[in-house]
Amino acid sequence: MGKYEKLLLQVISGTSDAGIRFGELCVLLKKLDFEERTRGSHHIFRKEGVAEKINLQQDGDKAKPYQVKQVRNIIVKNKLGGELSV
Repeated sequence: MGKYEKLLLQVISGTSDAGIRFGELCVLLKKLDFEERTRGSHHIFRKEGVAEKINLQQDGDKAKPYQVKQVRNIIVKNKLGGELSV
């Protein structure tokens, strides 16, 4: 299992939302084919076929826990995690 598969599993499991690094979460979303647009401190991710947009802001070097939860809900709802989101 690779680095981003482990991160995806960590996001989906919800066991350590406060420990997810911001940069790694952004790369994970790009690997899930989200397109990133940056406006100031806001990193906005969209994907064709997904109604919700993801708006992330950095908290030090970590992602904000409530935003990790939002990412998890979108991944699970849209079954973007492959076998992991079942």
